[in-house]
Amino acid sequence: MKIGIIGAGFIGSALAVRLTSLGHSVAIANSRGPETLGEVAQKTGAAPVTSPEAAHYGEIIVVTIPLKNIPDLPKDLFDGVPAEVPVIDTSNYYPLLRDGHISELEQGDLTESEWVQQHLGRPVVKVFNNILADHLEKLGQPVGTPGRIGLPVAGDDPAAKQKVMTLVEELGFDAVDDGSLHESWRQQPGTPCYAADLSAMELRQQLESLGTERTEQQHTQFLVNHAAQEKQMEAQGIKLK
Repeated sequence: MKIGIIGAGFIGSALAVRLTSLGHSVAIANSRGPETLGEVAQKTGAAPVTSPEAAHYGEIIVVTIPLKNIPDLPKDLFDGVPAEVPVIDTSNYYPLLRDGHISELEQGDLTESEWVQQHLGRPVVKVFNNILADHLEKLGQPVGTPGRIGLPVAGDDPAAKQKVMTLVEELGFDAVDDGSLHESWRQQPGTPCYAADLSAMELRQQLESLGTERTEQQHTQFLVNHAAQEKQMEAQGIKLK
């Protein structure tokens, strides 16, 4: 397939490496322009392009930029892109380390990807947000391998979600349906499913145990959990891209 990636950070680069190794044609963009992507292109085999070019490039588009930068993307970025082209959102909300506080994500029931979807003006499928980039690049395994990592996939368009789940499987992970985009809170930071590298069976059990409607108590607890995770990351000198 032809796949466009908007964002050349850790996740974008990891996806580019894996996708090109599988024979897909990948175009990758960042906010600074294709002339700054020489090293990324050499490492990944992806073609450096502008964000609009990446958005119009392929059969699947991946948006993998810091959450705080989503509103800065051009409002017409996806104008003319066929409706059947899935747009993947990999974003996570990091108020301490990167994004600042976004009240809609802390005080209401809006999920991160619903917020992204509103700003993009385009339906999205959420995946690749709950696995470390290094693990995404290196820990994919053939179907049936014991302990194969399961990745949750959430979205409202069944056809788009199925196309994305097929890609997840090809990358070496078990795709696990996480329901609607409104239910994608179950794979966000602070939850038991985040960065846990669970098997598909373990992941399904966790998703089921969390329920489908996030309670106020769950929301509060996950924000507390995530704040502790961020402070630990800060203490360890972990940087986000």
